[in-house]
Amino acid sequence: MPFDFERTQRIVVIGGGPGGYEAALAAAQLGADVTLIERSGIGGSAVLTDVVPSKTLIATAEFTTTLGRSAELGVQYFVRGGDGKPQKPEVAVNLSVVNKRLLGLAQDTSRDMGQTLTAAGVKVISGHGRLEGTHTVVVSTDKGGTDFDRLEADTIIISVGASPRTLPSAMPDGERILTWTQLYTLTAIPKHMIVVGSGVTGAEFASAYRALGSEVTLVSSRDQVLPGSDADAAAVLEDVFLRRGMRLKSKARAESVTRTEKGVLVTLADGSTIEGSHALIAVGSVPNTADLGLEEAGVEMDDDGRVHVNRVARTSVPNIYGVGDCSSVMPLASVAIMQGRTAVFHALGDAVEPFDERMVASNVFTQPEIATVGWSQADIEAGTIRGTVYKLPLTANPRAKMQGIRDGFVKLICTTTSGTVIGGVIVAPRASELILSVALAVEHRLTVDDVARSFAIYPSISGSIVDAARSMHIVKRK
Repeated sequence: MPFDFERTQRIVVIGGGPGGYEAALAAAQLGADVTLIERSGIGGSAVLTDVVPSKTLIATAEFTTTLGRSAELGVQYFVRGGDGKPQKPEVAVNLSVVNKRLLGLAQDTSRDMGQTLTAAGVKVISGHGRLEGTHTVVVSTDKGGTDFDRLEADTIIISVGASPRTLPSAMPDGERILTWTQLYTLTAIPKHMIVVGSGVTGAEFASAYRALGSEVTLVSSRDQVLPGSDADAAAVLEDVFLRRGMRLKSKARAESVTRTEKGVLVTLADGSTIEGSHALIAVGSVPNTADLGLEEAGVEMDDDGRVHVNRVARTSVPNIYGVGDCSSVMPLASVAIMQGRTAVFHALGDAVEPFDERMVASNVFTQPEIATVGWSQADIEAGTIRGTVYKLPLTANPRAKMQGIRDGFVKLICTTTSGTVIGGVIVAPRASELILSVALAVEHRLTVDDVARSFAIYPSISGSIVDAARSMHIVKRK
């Protein structure tokens, strides 16, 4: 089908997660005729069962941790007993209320996104979309698959996300053996949560449930939590986990997870077992690309089913784009959003900036948080790029001392010759907010002296970023 620039371009988006939503919205704003197909709800799993609910749960967990630190800051709270004497109250978490709130927020967010799309002129269809060739999408609008719509499109954007990976020997039942999408049906804090998998998802939920009051055992097949992350950051987090009473099983691979009369039994590869009340299976995700007609349309995918895309989110078929967790890039909502806009801009001939993975800031929402951007210390040590690394512990920060914060650091990475900032790591409360300044420095190729000349608020945690940059001053001689 020839691409006709004289008429309104027809764009069909399959999947309404962050990437699909942003693509549809951007396309409508640029004047395209846009249809979005979503089978579970606008926002997809990111909004309904993943990012929004999980981070809301984590926000509650953070608050309980803050309460636990109150006595150190001089804040004491008591209730009066029957004899009139003060008694220290217990902090209790009502998980039913927490889950009701977070699911409500997820639905509110989904509804708001849907209203925004409708107001922008996007046609939203509830159903399952499947490619029939490269320019036709067939939509099943009923669960039985007997009622169909057929849509012709100039451009098709695939944004179907991913689902939790399951193990044949540890199949979730939604009651005791759970994926991260099934946690929000729990009505009480698990007595002992065994988390299988120490990547980002496993670490986040292990951190949260320990703060909420569960006993937690984290089973890691590697020698430390967060394999692949900054080693210093992972070491800080592991130390915090142990200090807060979490049990860590390193270099331990789970062979099976089974139900028992009172809970679950996790059997490890060495034959040892762990008994708990619940088990969370957090061993990665698989893309939702099955039964979409992608292979028949000529779209190249990897062995796991992820769609191969280039730096403008284009697949091997010129008019088909792939964005978000179903594609071959970093599985982050922020990346999906940028991909969605990039795909639309490219398809409609607008100016576009190709995606650069090195510019992406990412965050692990544990306590403390871990935020990273750019090149890593491991890259420097491996000789991939020449650079200088400087780490400043938060124990040197006056605001951290005031708030009773002892764990964490700011790490900057710059080129050896010019001092250009090429990476950074922040381990701190709200590191997700602090990393933006480092990300801007990396994006705009600022030097450590440029950052050092910034006026940070005194006292502030962000002041450690400027202090680290000042310590990396590049001497310029005439």
